[in-house]
Amino acid sequence: MRVKTYVLVHGAFHGAWCWNEVIAILRAKGHTVHAPTLTGLGERSHLMSIGPTLDTFIEDVAQVIRYEELEDVILVGHSFAGSVVSGVADRLRERLRHLVYLDALLIPPGSSSADHAPEGVENYRRRAMSVENQLAVPPPRAEHLGIPDPGKAGTIAAKLTPHPLQPFYDKLNVKDPLGNGVAATYIACSNPYYPATARSRELARSLRGWRYMELSTGHSAMTLVPAELSEILSSI
Repeated sequence: MRVKTYVLVHGAFHGAWCWNEVIAILRAKGHTVHAPTLTGLGERSHLMSIGPTLDTFIEDVAQVIRYEELEDVILVGHSFAGSVVSGVADRLRERLRHLVYLDALLIPPGSSSADHAPEGVENYRRRAMSVENQLAVPPPRAEHLGIPDPGKAGTIAAKLTPHPLQPFYDKLNVKDPLGNGVAATYIACSNPYYPATARSRELARSLRGWRYMELSTGHSAMTLVPAELSEILSSI
């Protein structure tokens, strides 16, 4: 079996911790796995006060790839991190083997995630609260995570942290088309479909050369079906 290198990027409100089960499975198969936590989130939530931007997030991931001297990377982004993946692909194309957008935001260059958010999601963001003198969006409650097991939902909700507001409104400034020519797969979570990624799914289906597939689970696939997701990632 070919040993592969994965960089897993979490979505809004989460941290690297959400990938723990997937990381364990992939490493048990002999693969190299990195999962950076974006500035101001998870165990780095104490850095919220620096005012992270989308560019900060992109560099969080790009710097891991540079400093760990990673090559032939399979870069995976969940949910909001789709914008981060697109930004990294624009900067480090030569280091990347494949992009995986896991039920992720896929937004055209020059637009922001807020530009493509459903009205309900955008209204929620506008009710942002102040955290460390910075605007941030409070994390969703456990019952809104789409995780059937109340115990697991509660455990996950306890680890969620407010998400900085600015990255939702920052434009994705890339000089090349989405993916920058790197092979790409979009995995849509279909049971149920996540409303916030409806436009992203539609765009992914239309992109020439991209692979589109569906996984019968909820939006938080890495916590709901880690084994099945790991199998898909291993096959890429």
